[in-house]
Amino acid sequence: MAFGSRPSSAGASSGGRGRGGRGTRSAEDGDSPPASPADPVAAARQICLNQLEHAPRTRAELAAVLRRKGVEDDVAEQVLSRFAEVGMIDDALFAQMWVTSRHRGRGLAGRALSQELRRKGVADADVAEAVATLDPEVELATARALVDRRLASTAGLATEVRVRRLAGLLARKGYPAGTAFRVVKEALAAEGEEAELAFDALQALDDEPAAE
Repeated sequence: MAFGSRPSSAGASSGGRGRGGRGTRSAEDGDSPPASPADPVAAARQICLNQLEHAPRTRAELAAVLRRKGVEDDVAEQVLSRFAEVGMIDDALFAQMWVTSRHRGRGLAGRALSQELRRKGVADADVAEAVATLDPEVELATARALVDRRLASTAGLATEVRVRRLAGLLARKGYPAGTAFRVVKEALAAEGEEAELAFDALQALDDEPAAE
């Protein structure tokens, strides 16, 4: 505008030091500057948001993802602490939701649920509190339903084999050996079979690894 109305000779007579020269430098200054490095906190925050968009996560799970992405520990701690402060990370709530969902969906009992939550980095106190919400009667009813669904597939097998298979199923779901044998014994008794299980075999059920 005003600069464009001046004759071009003005810039030439000043040897490039006049307004024309300054105009040239202004054009150069208008070039896009080199991209600045990404804000590491913002990058870490976005990684966490992307993870939480798919499913709830524990603090330890998010920390592991940030570590794999090369986020510095102090940056990760800052972001995770903020997320916890505003309630976007809540391990206690996560544990309660996990217990409810996995018991209803997979029939898992307290032992298996505790193992899963600990693998996800949930603190022991939060694990214990969440597992304690399981109603023992509901848990027992779930165990009976699991056995009832599998019972027909063991028909024709020796009683001892049926006991081991059915009790082993419950043990892998996290049910105590005593509960597993009791439920299986009741189910077989309803069919007219008398179930027995040696003490050492009963103890072995408690050593069964819980199912994933």
